[in-house]
Amino acid sequence: MTKKPDNVVWDDDQQKYVASIMPYATNVSAPVIKPDDVESWKRHGVHKVNKQLETKFLELKREYQQLVEEYQWNDLVYRSKFSFEPIIGEIYHLFIGRDGQPFLSLIHPSEWSMEYIGSFQLNSERKWIKI
Repeated sequence: MTKKPDNVVWDDDQQKYVASIMPYATNVSAPVIKPDDVESWKRHGVHKVNKQLETKFLELKREYQQLVEEYQWNDLVYRSKFSFEPIIGEIYHLFIGRDGQPFLSLIHPSEWSMEYIGSFQLNSERKWIKI
């Protein structure tokens, strides 16, 4: 086979010139083909996804912190001393007793001078909600 010029497209399998059916430019005078700038598209996509993931992470972090706080308050109230069965929906007050142990009471903090921790309400799921 004879040497062909660089700008000629010859297909050895078909044994013919195929420049006219190629999806890209095949001669020197053809317009320049520039690939799309996918880097800016990628950067934009990465930025957008990272922002969404960061927002979701912060939401989950806040929920987790709230759950830990809820757990700690419930643990404290359930470990406190009380000699009555709490009624769902009632508000109770948590104090530190003379022995240093927490105890639950119906007495409002303004009615005596015990060290006050907080007020809680027992909900229908038997979870103490800090008021």
